[in-house]
Amino acid sequence: MKKLVLLLCCLITASNAFSQDEAIKEINDFIEEQNNHFKDPKESPLLKEDLEHFKALAYYPIDLSFRVKATFVRTIGEQPFAMETSTNRRPIYVKYGELHFEIKGKKLKLNVYQNQNLVFEDEYKDYLFLPFTDLTNGDTTYGGGRYIDMRIPEKNTIILDFNQSYNPYCAYGGNYSCPIPPAENNLDIAITAGVKKFKAH
Repeated sequence: MKKLVLLLCCLITASNAFSQDEAIKEINDFIEEQNNHFKDPKESPLLKEDLEHFKALAYYPIDLSFRVKATFVRTIGEQPFAMETSTNRRPIYVKYGELHFEIKGKKLKLNVYQNQNLVFEDEYKDYLFLPFTDLTNGDTTYGGGRYIDMRIPEKNTIILDFNQSYNPYCAYGGNYSCPIPPAENNLDIAITAGVKKFKAH
């Protein structure tokens, strides 16, 4: 019996380690993809003078405590609204659902939104947009908040990984129109994960 319990414990530990390794690889792949995007002169949002010296974006060390399983609650009957941006542009979004989760013992909630123009494009018809602000903004992260891209979950849970948060293009200068996170998506906690502010601006 003791051997069976020991074997089960070992299997559980190995499974958890594998899951962590997979999560870290996924985050590192995301960071590499972001850096490659920023290095590409045809795609990069960087100003020409910044691109010439660009090596990599600054990120917090990977912290899996900011990768959580969130409960997804679909919200029905929401009315479309014009989301504020850094310019006069007002893209139309609908609140698609809520994410309920816990970080460091604190219960939190974020709304996820669906762009009403993108739903007609096959590539983005299941795309959800998660803009948020937290207590790091204006200090170690961009003052205008950060974003996370998601897909509509098939179940009532979803992995919410702040290690894969990214900056609006407005964080890098240039003439961009960036959605401003709605006030209800302000987190009263420091999210010390994901991309940091761009040092040149």
